Amino acid sequence: MAKTRTFIDAGVLIAAARGTHELAERALEVLDDPGRDYVTSDFVRLEVLPKAVFNRQDAEAEFYRTFFDSARRTIKSSGTLVAEAQTEAETAGLSAIDALHIAAAKRAGCAEFVTTEKPTQPLFSVSHLTVTSIRPGE
Repeated sequence: MAKTRTFIDAGVLIAAARGTHELAERALEVLDDPGRDYVTSDFVRLEVLPKAVFNRQDAEAEFYRTFFDSARRTIKSSGTLVAEAQTEAETAGLSAIDALHIAAAKRAGCAEFVTTEKPTQPLFSVSHLTVTSIRPGE
């Protein structure tokens, strides 16, 4: 059975690493789903790992490292990817980091992008990619 190629947004990792509430539970359910192959990027790593390391949050940093080590694919930064992200930002009104994440997810051929963002955010207007929020009540 084919697995769903899934890009995990930074907020999902942060919720799973730090939380004890419903959002953390939902994040861990996604991250523990054996029916998914996880995709990440240099940008997600840069968004979550340095602050945990700087603040000596060792368990949190190790959680992130374990995720990055287990990801099926990591999309590397490149000028081409940044150009693709700019197109995504201009088309959907995305922030710079969201555009980079969406461009990476599309480059990897992901079927789904999982986030903690509210469905009212521009992220949910991207084309050719299913965006799913784990935010309770969404």
